[in-house]
This record gives sequence, structure tokens and C-alpha cells, in this order.
Amino acid sequence: MIIGLVLVLATMSLAMTASPQRAEAAPADGGASAPGKAKAATFRGYAFDTCIAPSADTMRRWKSSKYRAVGVYYAGRGRACKNQPNLSASWMRAVTANGWRVLPVYVGSQSPCVAAKNKKGVPIGKHPKTQGKQEGRDAVSRAKAFGIRAGSPLYLDMEAYSYKKTACASTTLSFIQAWNRAVRASGYLPGFYSSADSGVRHLDLARRAGKKDLPSVMWFARWHTKPRLYGEPAIGESAWRPARRIHQYAGDVKERHGGRTLVIDRNLMHAPVARFR
Repeated sequence: MIIGLVLVLATMSLAMTASPQRAEAAPADGGASAPGKAKAATFRGYAFDTCIAPSADTMRRWKSSKYRAVGVYYAGRGRACKNQPNLSASWMRAVTANGWRVLPVYVGSQSPCVAAKNKKGVPIGKHPKTQGKQEGRDAVSRAKAFGIRAGSPLYLDMEAYSYKKTACASTTLSFIQAWNRAVRASGYLPGFYSSADSGVRHLDLARRAGKKDLPSVMWFARWHTKPRLYGEPAIGESAWRPARRIHQYAGDVKERHGGRTLVIDRNLMHAPVARFR
């Protein structure tokens, strides 16, 4: 996605430790995935995500933290927090004007063998390709309503599942591939979030097997570890790089900044963020 020796060296530095935060411009998925050759803006630094988008005032106060990007659960029938009183196009404009980058997260249908009990009510059905296509188009439509433009990443949240169950793995992968195709066809960049030892490992195995229509960006959850983008055992070292990885290294932790407390997940990233102009 990013061309040039300077940016490659920056990525190598991130493998060892978090580097100073910065935003960059890069071709979307190496220029190969998005019609119109839309540019993707990438960010390198710390991000947090939380179930309910905080108020614009809380986001302003949290500028005192190390975080400069925020994961937003903007749509999808599998969202845990469907009621989002703060989330709107004007909220997006306000927080980005205040210097925040946005990671749009779509929580759609979940794997038939999902582990979490609260996700079993929204399974992928008997027609995963059709369902994935429909939800991919919905992800794009909802993103546009928030002012998120082509060239932006849309991150599909697929909670941990039993990928070693062959039939379930096949259904899940077909859904993900169809979702990715629909998102790419609209000029957006498909990203993928899951636990490192389930969905992420499954997709890396698919990559090694030569499967097509895989995500352009990988957001992997491995908690209780130091933040690092490279050296993750579930992902091939040469895969999803440069500037195409996010590591969620801690979850459900309380932090207080600017007089406001939130329960968040912590992330280190070097990956695309939403475009609004």
C-alpha cells in the first residue's frame, strides 16, 4: 500500500516498538483493489475502540491521551451496542476536525461456529455468498451516510470461531470473501478484525492456500502481550504489510483522560483510516 524506502523503514521500526504518530497517503491496497484508484490515508500510532462512540466533548478531552485514532462500531446487525446516541455524520466531522482518525467497524453476521454466546443469534445462513454481498453493500451504504468516502477502510468484525470445523470454516470464508468483493467493488478497502488464534489464523491459512478476495488490512486481537505489529505467530511475516496491520493488545480496560473515564480496547496500528474529503 505504501511505496518508498522511508516508509518501509518506518514499518520496520514499528516491529520493535511504537513509533511517533503520523498520517500518510497511500494507494489503496497497492493500487490493485479499489476502482478509481482512490487514495487511502494511513495512520501509525495508538488507537482505542469502545462499544458506544463517546461524545464529541469526551473525544476532545481524550486528546490528552496517547491515542489519536478511534474504532467506531458504525453499523451491522451483530453490534453489541446498537444504540449509539452520539454517532452521526456531524460527530464524524467534529472528531476528525479535532485531529482524530476513525476506524469504521462493521459487525455483521457471525460465523455459525462463533464462540461468544451473545453472537449466536446473528449467524451466517445457508447462502453465505449472497448474504456477504448484501452486507458488504450495506456496510458501504451506511458508511456513505456518515460521510466516509471511497478509499476508506471498512473493518468487518468476526468474533472468534472454531475454524477447524471444516464446514463452518468454508461457510465463514465464503461470507467474508463475498463481503470483501462487495466493499471493493464500491471503491472501499475491506479490513478484517478477529482473534489471532481463530479468524486471523484461518484467513492466513486461506492466503497460503492461494484463496482470492481476502482482506486488505488485518486487525488481530491478542491480549495480554506487548503491542507489536510484526512477529505475530498467526500471520505470515510477509503478509499484510506494509501499513496493513492493527494489533489489539488489551481489552475491557478502564482509562481516564481529561476527566472522563471510558472502558476501551487498546490498539497499536499502522493501517488505513477513514477519509472524509
